Amino acid sequence: MVELLTEAFAIGWPAFALLVGLMIYFKVSIKDPEANRRAVFKTFIGILAAIMLFIAIANYKMNFFGESRLLPVSLAMITALSFMMGLYFANISALLKIGGFMFLVAAALSGYGNWLPQVEGGFPPKEEKLDFSAMTPQQLADEGEKIIFGGIGQNKVQGAIGKGQCPLCHAFHEGMLGERAPNLLGIPDRAGKERLEDPRYHKGKPQERDTVEKESFPGAGTAESAIEYIAESHACPSCYVVAGYGVKGSNDRESPMPKIHKPPISLSLPELAAVDTWLFVREGKEPPSYEEIIKAYEKFIPESDRPKQQAEDEKAKGGGGALLADGSEPVDQIFAKAQCVACHTIPGIPGAVGTIGPKLVEGTNAPLRLKDPEYKGTAKSTPEYIMESVISPSTYVVKGFPDNTMPKVFGQKLSAGALKKIVDYLSQLKEGKEPPKIS
Repeated sequence: MVELLTEAFAIGWPAFALLVGLMIYFKVSIKDPEANRRAVFKTFIGILAAIMLFIAIANYKMNFFGESRLLPVSLAMITALSFMMGLYFANISALLKIGGFMFLVAAALSGYGNWLPQVEGGFPPKEEKLDFSAMTPQQLADEGEKIIFGGIGQNKVQGAIGKGQCPLCHAFHEGMLGERAPNLLGIPDRAGKERLEDPRYHKGKPQERDTVEKESFPGAGTAESAIEYIAESHACPSCYVVAGYGVKGSNDRESPMPKIHKPPISLSLPELAAVDTWLFVREGKEPPSYEEIIKAYEKFIPESDRPKQQAEDEKAKGGGGALLADGSEPVDQIFAKAQCVACHTIPGIPGAVGTIGPKLVEGTNAPLRLKDPEYKGTAKSTPEYIMESVISPSTYVVKGFPDNTMPKVFGQKLSAGALKKIVDYLSQLKEGKEPPKIS
């Protein structure tokens, strides 16, 4: 407060001096006692108004570039002094009251604007291309955590999702249930001791597998070590499916997990090496070397399918901790980036044949669910119901499907534009009708 008053005085001391001088002048020069009293009183009112005006200006000046949301206070103070001056200066009262009303409206609008969450502007910091091969195991593991969760130390944060999108399906800690994919705690040990020894894996005999894909590519063979198993799981999820985690109705012959090195995720081999290193380091185990991990992936991903490292491009778009979709993409890409296609059947969307979640013909479904006596949400229309289902999926759980299967992070991970495209598209889907064109 002292700093504010000091700043106000620094801005307005000439005006203060002038008004005080006028007060002294009126007191000395005006002989009529009544006229002298009115002049002195109005000058005193002017001094108060000037003090409020310059405090308002000082507040605006001091807080304009800061994080304070008190800027509307300046406009409110100017509104108050305008109405106050209007009471005592009848000849310009109408003008002062009109000005006061304008400042009142401006204060209300700016107050509402400052109440909304603020986004810092400016140019993004310059990013340097990462050299994964030159990193220590801990540095590589840190980058892996960023790719999985969006930042270092985020692995226990609910809803933390990075470029790899792994937490959309997997759990990583004891006691946490991954409804759509196995918990990856202890995977460095279980990969070699359990997975490779499972008779369904058919180690060394890929042609005996009953899965929809027997090898990552012809001649790739099977994994012979834990790190090769992890690499094969990323490159060819349907080559071996952990019991109970296959696509519904496939009898564990097909995995709902996409190939991580292909769109929409498209992790490069160095990025995959970082992810695998974190899986070892976070459990206090000595990880395989960077070169060993890369060699494992080269066994299961042919050179023509290996994506280039996209660290710079991804960071320019916001990196692992940013949005899954910003709304500029066609709606089919938004569904793919959010992995909706892995769990839902969505007419008109290529590859959206999942059965883990309900079929999304929401033009037909939503009105029926809004009438369900068990519906306890706040939606009143089909678009509102779809939006609620995306950002708060536990509000209403469709019969026959378990709760907590769908992640509750899409309100933070999809932009308003992306959510609108999803809502607009699903609102038009009706059972037995042609789906709308993708846009």
